[in-house]
Amino acid sequence: MGGNVYESLVQFHQQNPHLLKALLAGTLVSTVCGVIGCFIVLRRSSFLADAVAHSMLAGVVCGYLFMKRVFHTEAHAPAMLIGAVLAGFLTVAMVTTVSRFSRVKEDALIGIMYTGVFAFGGLLLSLFSKDVHIDLYHFVVGQLLGVSNADLWMMAFVAVVVLSFVILAFRSLQLITFDRVMAASLGLNVLALDYMLTTCTSLVVVSGVHVVGVILVVGLLITPAATAYLLCDRLTRMLPMAAFLGWTSFVAGYLVSEQINVAPGSAVVVASVAQFLLVFLLAPRYGLAADWLRRRRAVPQQLVEDVLGCVLRSPTTEVPVRDIVNYVEGREERIRKAIRWLQRQELATVRNDHVELTEAGVTEGRRLLRAHRLWETYLQHLGTPVDELHEQAHRLEHVHDEEAVDYLDDKLGHPLQDPHGSEIPEDFVHLVPGQPVKAALLREGHRAEVVQLDPGARGSSLQVAMVIETGPREAEGTIWTFRLPDDSVVRLDHTTADAVQVRLLD
Repeated sequence: MGGNVYESLVQFHQQNPHLLKALLAGTLVSTVCGVIGCFIVLRRSSFLADAVAHSMLAGVVCGYLFMKRVFHTEAHAPAMLIGAVLAGFLTVAMVTTVSRFSRVKEDALIGIMYTGVFAFGGLLLSLFSKDVHIDLYHFVVGQLLGVSNADLWMMAFVAVVVLSFVILAFRSLQLITFDRVMAASLGLNVLALDYMLTTCTSLVVVSGVHVVGVILVVGLLITPAATAYLLCDRLTRMLPMAAFLGWTSFVAGYLVSEQINVAPGSAVVVASVAQFLLVFLLAPRYGLAADWLRRRRAVPQQLVEDVLGCVLRSPTTEVPVRDIVNYVEGREERIRKAIRWLQRQELATVRNDHVELTEAGVTEGRRLLRAHRLWETYLQHLGTPVDELHEQAHRLEHVHDEEAVDYLDDKLGHPLQDPHGSEIPEDFVHLVPGQPVKAALLREGHRAEVVQLDPGARGSSLQVAMVIETGPREAEGTIWTFRLPDDSVVRLDHTTADAVQVRLLD
């Protein structure tokens, strides 16, 4: 059985002598490109990877010249690897140094430096054309079908080195990718890790040039990783997913190139981009179709709050759905969807097509009602016409986070009624028995114990540990009255009442 399989492979290789090498080369390169590409995508340094890729021409030419002039021999893969890595280091160092001492932005500097280094490589290649025998066309577009045994060994070496580094330094790489400040605070050498990633990127670029060329190798680095980013939320899943997507795009591109007789490198990158666009459209969580469905199913928060306010303002606890549809502005289908959302959030119950708020729903409705009436009061102070108060406040009431509403309440002097004479709900979030609050928040009938007198209240007759009872407001709500244990009454203005800290008793 084993002999038959071996003979079949030998026969297949004899019939297609370039195929097995091409598949092996593509598998090795797409794996390391996908893995390193994940860190490039997450660190948002794709343009810098492009710069490293273009700088490789100068490094390869210098490595070739060094071997030719010093050892009088044609360059081998190790010399080109070393030259490409050094060129990548030089490009990154130049960008970092110039950006530190220049007002020019880093993205502009990357464009300047990588084109400069790339052009310098082309200049050297032209100047020493008699010594440097590099096929510039295949260097740019790749020569997958001409991969030699030495190239395969070089790709295998790069794959082992890069994957070993990623596995051994994974935690450190994860830290500098997502939080460089924390990584530095934990004692990690962030700069050294950055240069190690640059080294790996340079090695990967050198190995990928044979597959797709120096121009398209950036696509092989970035596209599978970006595609995996649309499918994964964790780096541990993103790395193998990017490698797998690199394999699939390579195989698809290579098979297409064989069928229509085009350059394999270009076909591989086109297949990778097509794969990205397909995932972008159909990804279950971050795809365009999924986002459209989420927006279609989503219920606008403003509509939910309008339904909530409608039920709360109703004179009866159970409100027919038909009445809500007639009162709230919007399509009936969306209003019913908002009601179902309230039901799922346990803010309302629906029985016999009647809506009733739960205890949590009443609390949320009171919060909304308080915000609406405070906004009406605030708009009146700004001089808004009375007939426009409700409409303007209806738009603003959805800004009802606790800090904003408390700020309005304090600036308005904790009013008791809105401009239409309706009662403004008390601050039920802070007015909790046993919790310290400012005396200015107390309403008539509240009993509280004085726990602290700030400097602004020390001239009053109040004392710490004294139990007081809140009376009615006077002078159009600007004076607070408190009955003391001896039945005397203390009158405080807003500023002084704010300086009295009490603990609510009931």
